[in-house]
Amino acid sequence: MRLKLFATVLFLGIVLNINAQDTFSIVAVDTITGEVGSAGASCLDNSAITGGAVIISDIIPGRGAIHTQSYWISANQINAHNKMLEGLSPAEIIDWLVENDVQNQPQRRQYGIVDFDEEGNARSAAFTGTSCMDWKGHHEGVNYSIQGNILLGQQIIDSMESRFIHTSGTLADKLMAALQGANVVGADSRCTPEGVSSLSAFLRVAKPENDPDSLYLDLNVAETPYGVEPIDELQVLYDEWLNWVSVNKPDAESKALKLYPNPAKNFIQYQIDRSDLELPIALQMTDLQGRMVNEMPVDKRFGRMDISEIENGLYVVSLLINGKNTENIKIVIDR
Repeated sequence: MRLKLFATVLFLGIVLNINAQDTFSIVAVDTITGEVGSAGASCLDNSAITGGAVIISDIIPGRGAIHTQSYWISANQINAHNKMLEGLSPAEIIDWLVENDVQNQPQRRQYGIVDFDEEGNARSAAFTGTSCMDWKGHHEGVNYSIQGNILLGQQIIDSMESRFIHTSGTLADKLMAALQGANVVGADSRCTPEGVSSLSAFLRVAKPENDPDSLYLDLNVAETPYGVEPIDELQVLYDEWLNWVSVNKPDAESKALKLYPNPAKNFIQYQIDRSDLELPIALQMTDLQGRMVNEMPVDKRFGRMDISEIENGLYVVSLLINGKNTENIKIVIDR
């Protein structure tokens, strides 16, 4: 019978504390597509907490992703989420969390955060407290953060980083490859006796227009039979998902327009994804009453729309081809 690594889970209101949670994970964004991604694994599974390792993942579509791990506590994660919505950068969020840890024990925590700034550029930051259990550490890149604690050694996050950087393809492809970089026995060292890297694993990617509760890709292996590798099981799920996307590719490709960040402040980055569309075309923004508030010609497949003079609120951005509305995306302006 599988060794129970976490015998007790305590709930105190909304605060849930998982002692010495051992985890390796990655958060990342794609500045071309506006996608936000999150992936990770842990020697914690559904028998300890519903969903397993995915509990650390918080994605705000069009904005960013937050991982809170090591002595995970929900209040810190909620605070981080709220600070991202307020507009703080990843580094500012971490500074705030360290200063305002809900148990006044910030050195027990580990964070990885990545987002888009108001002009669509990627930002990242990470923090590993001195009281996290060894091996502990993190790597930051321009558009990603990789972190882990109670690991076999630094080689785990080194391998994850190498796989992420050198894998071509979509953000989801790169995140899945990063997890495979940690697919070694005892990557999460408490799992060594079972001969696996971890006990649960997840992979999540949001498109800019996604609802937070309905992501483009949301795969989770909450637990596996004794001795079965969850990252391998996650790979099977991911391969099946790719087959489904391939079968439904005509529908997926019909969406030519992508916008990010969402919510937006002073600019909206746009991307026209269909090469068969002849330029120039136009983007038009209307309020919910159908009144036009902005329109601009588009003669490039990438660019940005200035919305600095438009009031906060919910708007619809339409793709106009030959003067006809072909696609609509709702976007929030929130300064």
